[in-house]
Amino acid sequence: MWWRRWLPACLAWGCAAALCGSRGLCPAPNASRPEPGQCPRRRAAELCAWALSSDSLLDPFPVDVIQENYVRNVKNCIFSIVYPTPFKSRVRLVAVSEDVLENILDLDVSVKGSSDFLEFVSGAKVIFGSVPLAHRYGGHQFGSWAGQLGDGRAHLIGVYTNRHGERWELQLKGSGKTPYSRNGDGRALLRSSVREFLCSEAMHYLGIPTSRAASLIVSDDDVWRDQFYNGNIKKERGAIVLRLAKSWFRIGSLEILTHSGELDLLRRLLDFIIQEHFPSIAMNDSNRYLEFFSTVVSETANLIAMWMSVGFAHGVCNTDNFSLLSITIDYGPFGFMDSYDPNFVPNTSDDERKYKIGNQASVGLFNLSKLLQALKPLLDPRQNQLASQILEGYGEYYYSRFTELFKTKLGLLGENENDNFLIAFLLKEFRALQDLGKHKLFSEWVTMYLLRLNSNKGDSDTKRRTRMTTVNPRYILRNWMAESAVQKANLNDFSEVQLLEQVLQHPFQRQEAAERAGYSLHPPAWAKHLKVSCSS
Repeated sequence: MWWRRWLPACLAWGCAAALCGSRGLCPAPNASRPEPGQCPRRRAAELCAWALSSDSLLDPFPVDVIQENYVRNVKNCIFSIVYPTPFKSRVRLVAVSEDVLENILDLDVSVKGSSDFLEFVSGAKVIFGSVPLAHRYGGHQFGSWAGQLGDGRAHLIGVYTNRHGERWELQLKGSGKTPYSRNGDGRALLRSSVREFLCSEAMHYLGIPTSRAASLIVSDDDVWRDQFYNGNIKKERGAIVLRLAKSWFRIGSLEILTHSGELDLLRRLLDFIIQEHFPSIAMNDSNRYLEFFSTVVSETANLIAMWMSVGFAHGVCNTDNFSLLSITIDYGPFGFMDSYDPNFVPNTSDDERKYKIGNQASVGLFNLSKLLQALKPLLDPRQNQLASQILEGYGEYYYSRFTELFKTKLGLLGENENDNFLIAFLLKEFRALQDLGKHKLFSEWVTMYLLRLNSNKGDSDTKRRTRMTTVNPRYILRNWMAESAVQKANLNDFSEVQLLEQVLQHPFQRQEAAERAGYSLHPPAWAKHLKVSCSS
């Protein structure tokens, strides 16, 4: 392949300037360093003792044959090789996840103070062994096929295998144009980057499968956006989040190949995904694609039920934003409900309310049906029929998991035929759960609830309270909290970003700093009409 001939000279030690406009993060020629993929025995205090590799993603697939970075229709590949575009102005590191640095990336937290780290997470330098990639995918957006989409402002900068043997794909979001940028500038804004950094970490500590965020940097570069698509274009600042996932493949990764008739590449990609990320499925099993589909169906149902259990609305449930590993990815105009409302829509760009929180389960079914369409060319008639039956079971998976989660939140043990009614009554009648004691039907519900608790064999009030405090968060990232942090960040005050990052690590525990900030109270009056859009 062309890139195999071209990269060795450019990636020689000390010669990465040819690639990124700056010296590379490479050790001296006689320095020892881990081989790509080798598990370090201890955390590295310097990036020169740390390595990434892109081989596991490049070796199995053909690469985009066009080397130039311009927007175009890309064919017959999974990735395009394209390097981040460094910011022209000063950049500043404003937040890091110490947990991600130390326990996923094997980096000593002290590394965050180095200029090498700042240049790495801002896209100004490349790590030895890294070949930055932009992923080609398509998707159904708001119910319609949108054609080619792809990483329009993100660069997958390498794969890291840590000391636990875990494989993580690192991605810079907001790092410049790619062949998939369409009409975009490849940049992400400070406001959306603050929200992604905080929410991906918050979801992790809530126990919900998610991508992670390692760092947040802000630049002084001007980025222009029409935030609410009303013609009011204003100047904002660009930012970059270094985010991680076990895989960034999504439903749209397969859809684009089926729509383009690239069925050999579809099979190769699907086999790769199964081999790397679905170890329980045997590669010599003729029903492996069926088993894969079954797993994704059940795990997607589980994920959406978990979203609902904390009142999380993704906001843009397109097939290009639904992970094949059933983790939460691509945080944009998300929102947590302030009070229970099935019609809650966090995204003001969603005029038809397609992705209101009460629709998320049915949208999951729609997206899985599009996944099945993408897989159909690889399934025989019998397998297609079985896959359709699996899809029909999605609703049962979802409601079973939803009920299980809410029973746990209510402290219920065992089975009772009235549990579904008890949960539905609570959610339907008591929308503002913080004020449920004032509701006219509260005493009626409490009577039913106490009768149900009496059937908890071997239970006690103390045991039940202990269980319930571990599954009912005191703090979630409500929109007003994120907006308050964003407003301060726009004034170069990142104290609330850092406070929230700390508070949201312990969402089930009462914290004095969080109480002083009012994070467990009703939203302030100024936040009543907050708006979030797709513009980011």
